[in-house]
Amino acid sequence: MSEYLLEMRGIVKAFSGVKALDGIDLQVRAGECVGLCGENGAGKSTLMKVLSAVYPYGDWEGQILWQGKELKAKSIRETEETGIVIIHQELMLVPHLSVTENIFLGNEITTLGGIMNYEAMHQRARELMLELKMPDINVALPVSNYGGGHQQLIEIAKALNKKAKLLILDEPTSSLTRTEIRILLDIILELKKKGVACVMISHKLDEIAAVCDTISVIRDGMHIGTRPMGELSVDQIITMMVGREIKNLFPRETHPIGDVIFEARNMTCYDVDNPQRKRVDDISFELRKGEILGVAGLVGAGRTELVMAIFGCYAGRYEGEVYLEGKPMHIRSPQQAVHAGICLVPEDRKRHGIVPLMAVGYNITLSEMEMYSHWGVLNPVAEMKAIQQMIDSMHIKTATPLLPIKGLSGGNQQKAVVAKMLLPKPLVLILDEPTRGVDVGAKYEIYKLMFDLVKQGVSIIMISSELPEVLGISDRVLVISEGHLRGNFINEGLTQEQVMSAAIGQAEVLAA
Repeated sequence: MSEYLLEMRGIVKAFSGVKALDGIDLQVRAGECVGLCGENGAGKSTLMKVLSAVYPYGDWEGQILWQGKELKAKSIRETEETGIVIIHQELMLVPHLSVTENIFLGNEITTLGGIMNYEAMHQRARELMLELKMPDINVALPVSNYGGGHQQLIEIAKALNKKAKLLILDEPTSSLTRTEIRILLDIILELKKKGVACVMISHKLDEIAAVCDTISVIRDGMHIGTRPMGELSVDQIITMMVGREIKNLFPRETHPIGDVIFEARNMTCYDVDNPQRKRVDDISFELRKGEILGVAGLVGAGRTELVMAIFGCYAGRYEGEVYLEGKPMHIRSPQQAVHAGICLVPEDRKRHGIVPLMAVGYNITLSEMEMYSHWGVLNPVAEMKAIQQMIDSMHIKTATPLLPIKGLSGGNQQKAVVAKMLLPKPLVLILDEPTRGVDVGAKYEIYKLMFDLVKQGVSIIMISSELPEVLGISDRVLVISEGHLRGNFINEGLTQEQVMSAAIGQAEVLAA
C-alpha cells in the first residue's frame, strides 16, 4: 500500500500546442495539507482541473494514482465518487435554492417513491452546519440570504457531504473577512485531524504557512520544488515562486505631489434594496495630482459604493458633487466618466471587468473603441498595434491576443482590466482591490506601475482590505466606517492599529 493518498506523476497538459503543465509531480498523504504555490499563470488551477477531471483522462499526459491505483476519471462525478472534491474560486452555488438544496444538489436523499426526503436532508445539513461552527444558519432559507463567508463554508459543507477524502481549495479566502478567514483555517486544521487531505491554492502565504504541512511550488508549468513548511520562510517561498528575491514587497518611490486635481463633495449613496438606508453618508475628500490615496475600512463600510457613484455606475440612488481640475462634472455613466478622465478598475473583475468569451485584446480596447474607428469603420491594424503594446507593457501572459480572456489566469485577467482602463490615459485612476487574487510577483508589478503612473502625474485612489498594502503604497489614507469618513491620515509613521481603530469607530481623525 502506498504511503500517499494521491500521486500525480509527470503531468503534461497543452493548449493549442503550448504546454501549460510540463511534467508536474505532486504527492499528498492522508491528513496532510499541501500548499500549491506559484505565480498567476504558473499552472496551479490547471493541475487541479486535471486532478478533478474538469480535463478528463485522455486530455492530458502522465499518471494519477489514487490510494495506490491508477485513476482514469472521465468526469467530475467520477472523481467525487472516489473522494476528490474541488471548491473553485468562483463559488458554484445556486443563489435561489436553499442551503440544504445546494448541499445535496445532484446527491438528493429520496424515498422509495423517488420523492425528495427533505426532513432527512435538512437534518444532515444542520449537522454539517454544526460541524462547521455555523449553528445559526437556517438551512431552509436561500443561499442568497447569506454573505460570501458563509457561502464559502456552505461549499465546504457540500464537499463534506460528498465524503471528501481530498479537498482542493482554490483561493478559498479571497472574498472573506479576517474573522471568516480564521474560522476557515480552523476548519482546515480540524479536517486534517480527521484524516481529510487538502490541497490549498492561495496567494496569501501567511495563511499557507498557518495550515500547510508541505509546500509544492510550480513556475511556468514546471515543478520547482517540494519542501516541508517547517523548513521554509515566506520569503523563501516567494523566491521559489518568482525565481528571484523580492526584498521589498512594497517598492515605495518618492514622487512629486501637486495641487488638488479632484474633489468629491457630500457624496451619499442609498441602499439598492432599502432606499431609507444610507450606504455612504455625506463623504467629502480631495485628491492631489500625482498622489496615491489609499481607502481603508472593513467589508461593507461603503468604500466600493462611494467610488461606483463617482464613476457613475452605482445601482441605487446617489447624490453629491464631483470636480475635476476645478470644473464640476455631471457624471451619470461610466462612458461619461472615462471621457472626463476618470477610470475605474472594479473590485469584481469577473462580473464588472471582463467579457469572458471575448478575446483578451478586444477586452482591452473596449474602453476606447472610438480611437480605432473613423466614421464607424474600425481600423483593425491600429487596434491590434495598441493591443500588443498594452500586452507587452503589462506583461500579460497569453498565447495570442485573440484567446478568450476567460482562458487566462486571474492575475493576467486583472492586468488586462488595468490595461483597458489605462488606454484612455486617465487623470484619475480608481483601483478597487487591484491585487485581490493576484500572486506576489504580479502584485509587485502592479505597485511598480502605480508609482510609474503617479510620476507621470496620474492621481490614484486605491481601495484595499489589506492594511500592509494600504500603508506600504499610499501617500495618504482615508478610513471609512459604516458609510462615514472616520479618518484622513498622512501616511507618515501611520500604523495598522491607528487605521483599525478608526475603521471600527474607536477614533476619528479628519485632519490630514
